[in-house]
Amino acid sequence: MLLWGQEALRKIITTLAVKNEEIQSFIYSLKQMLLNVEANSAKVQEDLEAEFQSLFSLLEELKEGMLMKIKQDRASRTYELQNQLAACTRALESSEELLETANQTLLATDSKDFPQCAGCLHLLPCSVTMAPAFRLSLKAKVSDNMSHLMVDFAQERRMLQALTFLPVPSAPVIDLTESLVADNCVTLVWRMPDEDNKIDHFVLEYRRTNFEGPPRLKEDQPWMVIEGIRQTEYTLTGLKFDMKYMNFRVKACNKAVSGEFSEPVTLETPAFMFRLDASTSHQNLRVDDLSVEWDAMGGKVQDIKAREKDGKGRTAGTPSPKRMPSGRGGRDRFTAESYTVLGDTLIDGGEHYWEVRYEPDSKAFGVGVAYRSLGRFEQLGKTAASWCLHVNNWLQVSFTAKHANKAKMLDAPVPDCLGVHCDFHQGLLSFYNGRTKQLLHTFKAKFTQPLLPAFTVWCGSFHVTTGLQVPSSVRCLQKRGSATSSSNTSLT
Repeated sequence: MLLWGQEALRKIITTLAVKNEEIQSFIYSLKQMLLNVEANSAKVQEDLEAEFQSLFSLLEELKEGMLMKIKQDRASRTYELQNQLAACTRALESSEELLETANQTLLATDSKDFPQCAGCLHLLPCSVTMAPAFRLSLKAKVSDNMSHLMVDFAQERRMLQALTFLPVPSAPVIDLTESLVADNCVTLVWRMPDEDNKIDHFVLEYRRTNFEGPPRLKEDQPWMVIEGIRQTEYTLTGLKFDMKYMNFRVKACNKAVSGEFSEPVTLETPAFMFRLDASTSHQNLRVDDLSVEWDAMGGKVQDIKAREKDGKGRTAGTPSPKRMPSGRGGRDRFTAESYTVLGDTLIDGGEHYWEVRYEPDSKAFGVGVAYRSLGRFEQLGKTAASWCLHVNNWLQVSFTAKHANKAKMLDAPVPDCLGVHCDFHQGLLSFYNGRTKQLLHTFKAKFTQPLLPAFTVWCGSFHVTTGLQVPSSVRCLQKRGSATSSSNTSLT
């Protein structure tokens, strides 16, 4: 009863600690928002003043240009009218002279001087018709009407009066029913709550997490940003699902401003994750994260380190439910010619997939699965506790499927990348060309114990890729029964 009460109290303490952390994170977020309000308001005020100043400058420039047009038109018309006025003045003076001459000639007909004027009388009509007054147009060359330079800014004034702050796009809504997680890709689909034809593009942000439910305010992983999305969906490809979930959020942007983010969503990204167990690997294998290299001198160096560690004593931790305990339950490393390293996560159900790329010059390489009880001297495929594909480049090249010390030669080119698909409940272990997804071989067995990914290499190296989902092409092959038809009953 006391133990139960202590456990319940620990859970309460843990819950309160988590809640306190969330509240502290939210308080920090609110303080940061207050600072952002001050900074952002100062910025938009500065931008507004700059926009109005730009508008004033543009209006002043337009005003100067239109005034110049009026001045130029006035000068042109004045010049034309003044020229026409001068010509008319000269024509009038010439006409008055002719009129005076004609009057004088007419008066002479009543006097004794008429015979003297009679000689030039016949020239007078010709002079009159050739006078400037008769060759002059009495129509003004230009008009004094300036109405074509009048302006009406009523429409522009209404537009200016209607000026207001830019409309901010609404927050998109992510459609989980249309979104898809498959083949280490995520297709996210969203929609706008209201039609908005001024949206220019969308911005998508995502991050990895191990927490289910709404995204936490404080997260170790940063948001990754994808900008310039023109459609209401986007597919992220080539992802490595090394965490259980991914958070997503989207915002819409017009030409000048972006809206608020959508409500963030969390999608599960199921994939098989494991590490290589360096503590039980053969001493000649140098294990670095998910990479392994055969080292002829590794045994001597690691043996010295092991003795030093034994002298200091060992400490034991609490493994996760599916993590293989350190030291494989107290057993020693693989040794002798069993150049083996195992994964550290048990397979006791479901479907799992991983890939491995090995150095083509490796003298020997193998990949498969094994029971955790695989003996320290036992090689992959040579006992009933392991299944593998084996590549041999030493003395005689061979590509074989091995189980229980039986081997089958495979009639296929040896790929540099191998995919492994394990369906525990169906008892299927299939191997594929990791690049083309061509089926190479399938074991059909009844697994009686949890399995571990298993690898072996001699005079070479390899690298494992985890965090992969079962490819759709692999699932299709299994559904069509290709895996069953390709199995080798002699090796099960």
